[in-house]
Amino acid sequence: MTSLPTTRPTVSAVRIVSLYPDLLGTYGDGGNALVLSRRLEWRGIAVEHITVDAGEPVPDSADLYLVGGGEDGPQVQATRELEQSQGLHRAVDNGAVVLAICAGMQILGHRFPDANGTSRTGLGLLDCETLRVDRPRAVGELLTTRAQLATPEGIIELGPLTGFENHAGRTIPGSRSQTLASIEVGEGNGDGTEGVVTGKVVGTYLHGPALARNPLLADALLGWIVGASAITPLDDADIESLRTERIQAARDHELAPRRSWRDILRRS
Repeated sequence: MTSLPTTRPTVSAVRIVSLYPDLLGTYGDGGNALVLSRRLEWRGIAVEHITVDAGEPVPDSADLYLVGGGEDGPQVQATRELEQSQGLHRAVDNGAVVLAICAGMQILGHRFPDANGTSRTGLGLLDCETLRVDRPRAVGELLTTRAQLATPEGIIELGPLTGFENHAGRTIPGSRSQTLASIEVGEGNGDGTEGVVTGKVVGTYLHGPALARNPLLADALLGWIVGASAITPLDDADIESLRTERIQAARDHELAPRRSWRDILRRS
């Protein structure tokens, strides 16, 4: 296990764990740890970032765990190791926050498809399941309507969520879960919604990294750990300017990928 503290760790430091970036780090989701660390530092809150690679023990006493996106083979391997370890399960039972992106969200659900389309048992930390569907792969910008995160203290408004997606599955939320928002541009879960939330475990198809493009989501996750009163305002003017540009570009379909005529025919 390699430790990458972004400030000098203290007893009260927020501990953030990046799980298996060597397996689930294909789409730059590792940047989410940097975003969380900096937003804590800027508020004067100590933070310790721990990277856990495949084959290493998973600590069960951290505050926040990050699971990124990846390909089908590594996805199955990560599931097997996390199931054997049970470290993430114990952490969630202890109240830890989890952010799982794309493949990470799929493996935290009840079931997900492998490279052959065979349904595999997931970790059961998110109340959802993912199916392989006969339609073109969802690739391109992903934009939601105004998102909300329900907490015991009330509803947290997140604004529109923006990012990009690259997946071939449809995720079906269960009765014990919530979704983050409805879809404006893109596919998301595949049923007009985006994301799955069960307790303090949050899954989403947003790459980008998600928290760089959606700072209110980052602050909502941190608020679960340090308390809403500690999430003092930051100057996010530059970030909001970039968000405005990306949101408009998604609405204008400026960032839409080129599709083959086969994909166009299948969509019709």
